[in-house]
Amino acid sequence: MDERGFDLWDLPFHPFVVFEDLSAKIHPADRDRVRAAFAATRAIAGPYEIDFRIIVADDVRWISARGQGADADIKGRIMFGVFLDVTGRKQAEEGHELLAGEMSHRVKNLLTIAAALTNISSRSAGSAADMARELTTRLAALGRAHDFVRPVPGRPENGALLGDLVTILLAPYDDTGAFSRRIRVSVPRMSVGESGATTLAMVLHELATNSMKYGALSAVEGTLDVSCLVQDSQVVMVWTERGGPPVTAPPNLAGFGSSLLSRSVTRNLKGTVEREWLEEGAIITLKMDKDRLAL
Repeated sequence: MDERGFDLWDLPFHPFVVFEDLSAKIHPADRDRVRAAFAATRAIAGPYEIDFRIIVADDVRWISARGQGADADIKGRIMFGVFLDVTGRKQAEEGHELLAGEMSHRVKNLLTIAAALTNISSRSAGSAADMARELTTRLAALGRAHDFVRPVPGRPENGALLGDLVTILLAPYDDTGAFSRRIRVSVPRMSVGESGATTLAMVLHELATNSMKYGALSAVEGTLDVSCLVQDSQVVMVWTERGGPPVTAPPNLAGFGSSLLSRSVTRNLKGTVEREWLEEGAIITLKMDKDRLAL
């Protein structure tokens, strides 16, 4: 292996290299697969290609190994092949897959929300015209809220005020009739950066959608309280639902929405998500890094 190969694998240069030298660097989840593929190259004639991950310090790199199997064209017991660093391509592919899944998830959510908002509007409307007017207002509010879930050209660089962000996002879900003001927001006056606002908006949008489907916002008497406080370097937001259907813990949290929520808070806001499933309603606690929220 040449010097560039040793640099790629983060190994000291040596005139010769054996598979075990490389195996220690291969990601544990890929190691058995790569070992089996390497053994197969000794028995199957012709070209081979395999992609796998290696761990270098704290980074994960994607490698594409390509060469000839069954000692094809071998000279002096030296195996011929190349290692290509395809980390950028793999990250782009993962990003595209995530985006496609996220867009599909959002479209399904928006259709569900539109149906639920129609139901909410019918509660207090006195006529078809009143219902149409109220539903149009709600859908327009939903559109403004949706703008927060993605970067928008022209949005002020300093992002938004936290209170404005939360209020705009939850406005479509509040009733205007006898059950108005069932959503209460109490947050400190603080700015949220453009990146932080986009991530937090996506998280709150996901929570509101789930509440509309299964939680307090799906019931006429349901209420939602969103409170927030700053503790040193952390911003703690508590989402408290009451008055909805009886709550039971879901069998698993492996769905795309739950994964999206946890991943967004963990990766983008350096925070955590804690869920408490009480019979009278769910309590979701978001702990976020104050500096990351300000970006």
